[in-house]
Amino acid sequence: MGQFGIALLNFKTFTKMEVITIDSQIFQQLLEKISNIEGKVMELKSGKEIRLSEEWLDNQDVMMLLNVSKRTLQTYRDERMIPFSQVGNKIYYKAKDVEKFLEKFYNTVVNF
Repeated sequence: MGQFGIALLNFKTFTKMEVITIDSQIFQQLLEKISNIEGKVMELKSGKEIRLSEEWLDNQDVMMLLNVSKRTLQTYRDERMIPFSQVGNKIYYKAKDVEKFLEKFYNTVVNF
C-alpha cells in the first residue's frame, strides 16, 4: 500500500497537456515570424542595428571618449564648440555631435 500511495503522489505532479491544431500554412507563417524576430535579436546583440549617431551620451561618457576633464567639457559648451541638451542638472550630447566635434579637429597625414 505504501508503494501505491507514492505512485499516486507522483501521478499528481503530471500536468495536463492540451493539443492545439493549426493549418500548416499558418504554422509556416508563425515559424517565419519567429525566425524574423530571432534575426532582429541577433542584429541588436551584435550591435549592427544601433548607430552611434542615434545614441545620447552623458557628461561622463563624453569626458571618457574625449579624454578631457569636466571643466574642459564645460569650456567646450561655454564656447559653443559642442552642442548639448540639459535636463535638470544632467547634460546630454548626441553621439553624432561628438563625432562631428572630433572630425572638425581631425588632421590628415600625407601619404598615409
